[in-house]
Amino acid sequence: METRERADAARNRAKVLAAAARLFETGDPLTVTMEDIARTAGVGRGTLYRRYPDVTSIAAALLDEHERLLQEKLLRGAPPLGPGAPPHERLAAFFSAMVDLLDRHSHLVLGAESGAKRLTVGAYGFWRAHVLTLLRQAGTPDPEALADSLLAPLAPEVFLHQRERGVTPDRIKAGLGRLAEVAAGAGNPGQVALSAPPIAGAGGSLRCRSE
Repeated sequence: METRERADAARNRAKVLAAAARLFETGDPLTVTMEDIARTAGVGRGTLYRRYPDVTSIAAALLDEHERLLQEKLLRGAPPLGPGAPPHERLAAFFSAMVDLLDRHSHLVLGAESGAKRLTVGAYGFWRAHVLTLLRQAGTPDPEALADSLLAPLAPEVFLHQRERGVTPDRIKAGLGRLAEVAAGAGNPGQVALSAPPIAGAGGSLRCRSE
């Protein structure tokens, strides 16, 4: 009996995530409701709420694997995204990878990490810790005051606003690359091009957020 229940739960989870993915892709992610997802998935509201407390948690579950892969590359991938390149090159590579993630999955990011809640999810804490590490390596003055400002252009609302105005992902990457040079470039005193230590604040794992 327990095995069958676990299998049923797995099937329901797959149906919920597939239904949510369709709704996020085809409509406004900010207007999707739990009732919409339950109806599209063909599951009861009780079944849905037992695993996911809200729409944000469902979007986060869909987004999780994409962000986890990027986090792994930041920690152990090849330079310049991974350790071994100068800080400004790693920061530019991070910006570029994030633009790619937003371009492919902006509907999920908007559903999971938009508005003020973007600042509270585990992924944001990881990105901030990574940027902060690079700024410290570069000898950038007062990196704590700068880290969030450097992440602000990666808010999904900002990205989508730029795309609606005709700014291409390549242009966004180029602009953020220039920002990385200013923030963590060779002109900063005390810059060190070393492999990054483990990212502080990552909680010993790639993700701080759970489904």
